[in-house]
Amino acid sequence: MIKTISGSSRVLSALDAPIAEANSATQQIRSTGTRPVFVLGCPRSGTTVLYHMILSSGDFAGYSFESETFKILGPKFPRLTSLRNRKRLLEFWLRSTNGADSGLDRSDIESRVYGECRNIGDFLRIVMEGMCQKQGVRRWAEKTPDHVLSMAEIKRLIPDALIVHIIRDGRDVALSLANFGRIQPYIWSRGSKLLSFSVYWKWLVQKGRATGRQIGRDYYELHYEHLLEKPRETLAKLGDFIGHDLDYDRITQVRVGSLSHPNSSFEKSPSEAGFNPVGRWKRQFSPEQLARFELLVGDCLEETGYSLVTSPQQRRGVGTALFSAVHFSQLELKHQLKSRTPLGRLAGWKN
Repeated sequence: MIKTISGSSRVLSALDAPIAEANSATQQIRSTGTRPVFVLGCPRSGTTVLYHMILSSGDFAGYSFESETFKILGPKFPRLTSLRNRKRLLEFWLRSTNGADSGLDRSDIESRVYGECRNIGDFLRIVMEGMCQKQGVRRWAEKTPDHVLSMAEIKRLIPDALIVHIIRDGRDVALSLANFGRIQPYIWSRGSKLLSFSVYWKWLVQKGRATGRQIGRDYYELHYEHLLEKPRETLAKLGDFIGHDLDYDRITQVRVGSLSHPNSSFEKSPSEAGFNPVGRWKRQFSPEQLARFELLVGDCLEETGYSLVTSPQQRRGVGTALFSAVHFSQLELKHQLKSRTPLGRLAGWKN
């Protein structure tokens, strides 16, 4: 159950056809907003469904993949004041899956990359504005969940960026991450996978919210559960923030990407009986798991508006503080190594 937090509400594959339909539907009703939108949050928190809702509203460039610009590409190419490095970046990106899937030709962005690009934020803006021009739309949005760790850099390099941080109940996130099987946030991890992912969720959420407080009015938080349970109201408030008409009826008609083909880590799809991604933890946590989970991250759950269901007596445990400290330190170490050392520049990319 989500409690109300004062101020917190302010706080694909083949995308072309549905996006064209959405863009056509908005030719007569254009919003005043033109600023780029970044959708981010802990992985498995609903970033994809929210991003596809925004794309389905029309007048946004369709981008069927995560750019990972600030997570991987920026550390790999940190000095773009050199023309030589800008050429290397462009060649690398054009050969990547992201470049191939963007729909852009070299001629669409080459002159701007060579003449205007001085940092990785410039590069992303040039690419996305090239896609807007090619698709005949005015705005662009980007979705890379881990960019929650790069919010300050995004605002520094793209000052007009609007940051949308989606938060989901950490108990459901941990279950989804454990079931997903493709995310390994720790250098090494022992013990319960659910508890490990609980610390990962808390670490990302708290870092994102802390940076969001520094960003101020260009930062917005919303709950995944609100998006699913009261979408009209939630999208209307978000639309006010980004300056765009997020018309729910149009979104449900266009249904870009995961709105038609969900990327759930669980077997059932929304069309099947019994599918409910909200509160799945109530059916799958054992009482002992739940008590330990809430002992570890109960403070963050309550800070973000989620009620605890275990009593303080149930949550008494031994060694949990050490478990949390070790995992937090690993996350920080890995983040610093990737973002501030040559290790980050040697990181892989989608090829």
